[in-house]
Amino acid sequence: MTAPCSFCCTCGASLALIDLALEQVTDRAFALTAERLAADVLAAHQRHHAGKVDAVICVAGDFGMTGPLSEADPAAWTKQFTINLETAFATTRAFLPSERAARGSFVYFGSVAATPGGSPGGMAAYAAAKSGVLSLMRTVALDEKAHGVRANAVAPTAIRTASNVADMGDKTDYVERDSVADVVAFLASPLARNVTGQVLTLA
Repeated sequence: MTAPCSFCCTCGASLALIDLALEQVTDRAFALTAERLAADVLAAHQRHHAGKVDAVICVAGDFGMTGPLSEADPAAWTKQFTINLETAFATTRAFLPSERAARGSFVYFGSVAATPGGSPGGMAAYAAAKSGVLSLMRTVALDEKAHGVRANAVAPTAIRTASNVADMGDKTDYVERDSVADVVAFLASPLARNVTGQVLTLA
C-alpha cells in the first residue's frame, strides 16, 4: 500500500518491498525513492543493513464479495484465503528469524468485518480469511513474546483507494490512507513497544 510506504520513507525508514510482480514493485520503489534496485532484495538488504528487519507489515490482500453461502463459489473462497491468509502466514514464517534477532514487530491487515459486531454479509469468505489473519496475529503475539517480538493488527472499514471508490462509489464512509499509514507506522515503531496482540479498528 502506497500510503504506509510513503509515510515510513518520510520518517527515514529503509524499506524492502516484496511483490509477486517485479515490474510493480520496482515501479513502486522508484515512485518512493527515485531509485530502482535490480539486485536480489535479500542480498541487497544484507549488504546495506546486515539483514536486520525491525518491522514486517503484512499488507498483501484482496477484497471480494462471494454472496450468500448457498450460492458461494468454492473457488472464490479458496482465492480469498490464499490471497489474504496464506500470504500472511508465509511472510510470517519467512521473517520470524529476522524479527527475533531484531526484537521487532509484525503489523497485519485485518478487517472490521472480522471483528465482533462486524457485518460479513455477502463477504463471508473475505471476513473468514481476515479472521484467520487476526488469529495468526494473536498467535504470533503469544508465541513470540519470549523472543521480544510484537504483533498487532489494524482492522479498517473501507479504505479510500481508486478501486474501492470505483466499486463502492463516493458516498461510502471511507478511512483515508494517510490515517491508516499513521497507525501502521506507530505499531511498527518503538513508540508501541508495550503494545502487542491488539486489533485497532479504524473507522
